Amino acid sequence: MQVHQAELKIVAGKYSSMNNSDFNHELEFADPERISMRQSELLAQHIRYLAENSGYYREKFRQTGLGTDSFAGLEDLGRFPLTSKADLEQHSKDFLCVSQEEIVDICLTSGTTGRPTALMQTKSDLERLGYNEELSFLSTGITPRDKVMIAAAIDRCFMAGMAYFLGLLRIGATIIRAGSSSMPVLTDLVLEQKPTAIVGVPTLMLAIGQRLLDVGSDPGGLGVTRLVCIGEPVREQDFSLSSLGRNLEKLWGAQVFGTYASTEMATTFCECSEHTGGHVHPDLILVEILDDNGQPLQPGTPGDVVATPLGVQGMPLLRFRTGDVAVLHDQPCKCGRNSPRLGSIMGRKSQLLKIRGTTVFPAAIFSALQEIPGVVNFYIEVRGQYALSDEVRVVAGVRDPGLTPFMLSEQISAKTRIKPEVVLADPDTVQARTLVQGKRKPVQFFDYRDKLDE
Repeated sequence: MQVHQAELKIVAGKYSSMNNSDFNHELEFADPERISMRQSELLAQHIRYLAENSGYYREKFRQTGLGTDSFAGLEDLGRFPLTSKADLEQHSKDFLCVSQEEIVDICLTSGTTGRPTALMQTKSDLERLGYNEELSFLSTGITPRDKVMIAAAIDRCFMAGMAYFLGLLRIGATIIRAGSSSMPVLTDLVLEQKPTAIVGVPTLMLAIGQRLLDVGSDPGGLGVTRLVCIGEPVREQDFSLSSLGRNLEKLWGAQVFGTYASTEMATTFCECSEHTGGHVHPDLILVEILDDNGQPLQPGTPGDVVATPLGVQGMPLLRFRTGDVAVLHDQPCKCGRNSPRLGSIMGRKSQLLKIRGTTVFPAAIFSALQEIPGVVNFYIEVRGQYALSDEVRVVAGVRDPGLTPFMLSEQISAKTRIKPEVVLADPDTVQARTLVQGKRKPVQFFDYRDKLDE
């Protein structure tokens, strides 16, 4: 089922239980000029709000000589300072724009590249969060008739599970709050509650499907029609499904949808039924793609993803450097939306590997391993003493006794042009290494380049 403009108006108008005058379900379908004008208006409001309420940005604007009169249109955005994860971590209290009495929720970042940071949210921020996920789920075709299992953390101050719950609540779908910590519970819920859609990390959904096969149930015959994948890319840069995505589609017999999000952005980029990138919600976020010098790149060129979430009250950010590398596509989508689309994340800039003159992101190695039957799980360790000479060690969990380190190394080399050291291990041992307490998804990259004594 495709939810295009007319259907989206009907569904959103009938089932949205919360309203905000800045929310506009139809903006994504407006012509590009209208989208640009509206984003310019919202960005001017955003900068004015920061200047009046944010201690951190007030000081930044003072240091740079910028202010509300420095912004006349989107072309002026590049004049304003970038915000890094380190800035947010070191000065978190200075980002707060409201009184403590207005805070109703505390979210923690995942801490993937550093220490988790607390982000304070107001009631309005939660409404915005729910609206964002409502738009994203509607684009996948989820309606009030669906039963959706949330196989993502809804505890430990993570934003993801709560965001999905709020979005599905706005749509009116039946919600199965499964979480992600217990494989037996997840399997039983699929069998007993029969969801029509599942939201979760793709490798977790793959494991659920395999467990169902192990107990004699075919995942493809259980009525799941949609898998909304979070945390890991499931498509290549040409929008085709990756090996992981193909395995999910084959195992479940369901449509696979890729998404991208972060706690700092409080916004999700989700594919529609055309599967050509995650749509930008123009009334919620503005995205820039920058080069290493902070200069804007043309659409279709990979670079640093820099995001400005719009409409946030508690701890709003301006030009936040996500640390991720991706491509922005500006052509209209066949679904009718004219908002830009973000391609699959190529990798984190900080994790880029440089091996004898060849650069590669860990995700490319993961993709090569996922294509090898018999490889159950894996992780990468990287060490290095010199800038262009990283030492990469791949540890793969395998159950096929016929596989050898040489075979895996050759497969990786064929896909990435690098030949790392490969070590085979028991899958349970690998799983124990990758399941890190406090992380919402498996940790598959261990960077020791700054810790050479380990």
